[in-house]
Amino acid sequence: MNASDRTPADLLRSALAADPARPLVTFYDDATGERVELSVATFANWVSKTANLLQGDLTAEPGDRLALLLPAHWQSAVWLLACASVGVIADVGGDPAGADLVVSGPDTLDRAAACRGERVALALRPMGGRFPQPPAGFADYAVEVPSQGDRFAPYAPVDPDAPALAVGGVELTAAALVGRAREDAEALGLTAGSRLLSGRTYDSWDGLSAGLFAPLAAGASVVLCRHVGELAEGGLAKRTESERVTHTAA
Repeated sequence: MNASDRTPADLLRSALAADPARPLVTFYDDATGERVELSVATFANWVSKTANLLQGDLTAEPGDRLALLLPAHWQSAVWLLACASVGVIADVGGDPAGADLVVSGPDTLDRAAACRGERVALALRPMGGRFPQPPAGFADYAVEVPSQGDRFAPYAPVDPDAPALAVGGVELTAAALVGRAREDAEALGLTAGSRLLSGRTYDSWDGLSAGLFAPLAAGASVVLCRHVGELAEGGLAKRTESERVTHTAA
């Protein structure tokens, strides 16, 4: 990664320039058997489409607060980078009633309905599938995002010193987030080409760092595992071998 990168969006652009074809996020849901692998290019395309949805259709602006009510999931990672691309504060697990927008999974819709701004729902079905019946009062992400543009340009430059992420009582600017991600990558021993398996949840900085930001900062990739406790005995060892995992943060 470039030493001049000061926002998560910068990190993604550097990853895209270095090797767009390499895997960035490999996601497993061990409750459903789902496996999804996204290259840097594919992940960046999802981020661009989501950022266009956020900035255009949802009229989000830098400094707006988005309550992100999603579990550790590849689509959650996309939303984190989309928020960073627009300059929106991703408030992970935040109070929807105090947010400008909310993005919710299927299990938190009642809570998310307290938001008075734009509301987006994700079914979190395999391959990014839509809801069989769209939730009342919510835009279905899987319906709205495919038609969005594949290239994204923010209306205003993202300020590295502006708040970018809130999680677990900690609020970080974009530059501070990048700095902590680099520190964590070094502490974990991650380098370009490393494969980090993470079974941590996304409700803390440690989970977000291991499950996305530290690998991104190091030019590494993450094997993100949800419901890893559902694996049969010996399953984690087999996955570690098959996915060529070099580091673990389970």
